[in-house]
Amino acid sequence: MRSSNPVLSKPDAWQVEPANAQNPQYQGYPGQPYPGQVPGQNFQQPALAGRMTIDDVITKSAITLGTLVAVAGLTFLFLPQALLLPAAITGALVSFGVVLLVSFRRQVNPGFVLAYAAIEGIFIGAISKVYENLYDGIVPAAVMGTLVAAATTLAAYKFFRIKVTSKFRRMVMIGTIAYAGVLFVNFILSLFGVNLLFGTGTSLGLLLLFSAIGVGLAVFNLILDFDYIEQGVAMGAPASESWRAAFGLTVTMVWLYIEILRLLSYFRR
Repeated sequence: MRSSNPVLSKPDAWQVEPANAQNPQYQGYPGQPYPGQVPGQNFQQPALAGRMTIDDVITKSAITLGTLVAVAGLTFLFLPQALLLPAAITGALVSFGVVLLVSFRRQVNPGFVLAYAAIEGIFIGAISKVYENLYDGIVPAAVMGTLVAAATTLAAYKFFRIKVTSKFRRMVMIGTIAYAGVLFVNFILSLFGVNLLFGTGTSLGLLLLFSAIGVGLAVFNLILDFDYIEQGVAMGAPASESWRAAFGLTVTMVWLYIEILRLLSYFRR
């Protein structure tokens, strides 16, 4: 099972040893005593230690997002105006490197996850301040929009029992890669003074369409992330993978926030 989120796309992330691997004779049928149990006692399967749970993911996500928000708030309030753009560019590049580092590591290091949250917090705080200076009140609206979009996506996933099929997953992955590729090409061209997507001469309709696609892809990636985490818990992923899950959710939430922030800015022009 794979996710289009680069952090959650390791093919061996959920491959763990079955709970009864040390005792292949024990199958855990209801009412059947396990080895060492006195016959006649109520059956109770031994507790599984070191497995990822939803509570673990929530806790690790709260720690990661909390670190990001705290650093972003400090950057937003106290970073001098002259350092906003340099901090935003540096934070974006360094955090991207940390994302790649964590994504390709087999074992997740919580220190790297928190380092990413802090560095990304600098980027978020700086870029948010830039937008707030241009469009007063846009940051609170973007934060509220991100929270509402994420909560609505989670509610729809749970209450409507959205099934993530391989076709849906493949389409979202292709769309995400294509979107990232277009952004990368536009970034390279912008270094030579050609900005096809976000230049001053770009039509408002094209800007709105492209940003709406970005928001939609971020929401679809949230659905894949929710499904990935749910399946990982069901399959008994190691407890350490809670950090990877929290990291992946944070990456997607940051993407969603930036897309909503940019989308709102187009309406304020």
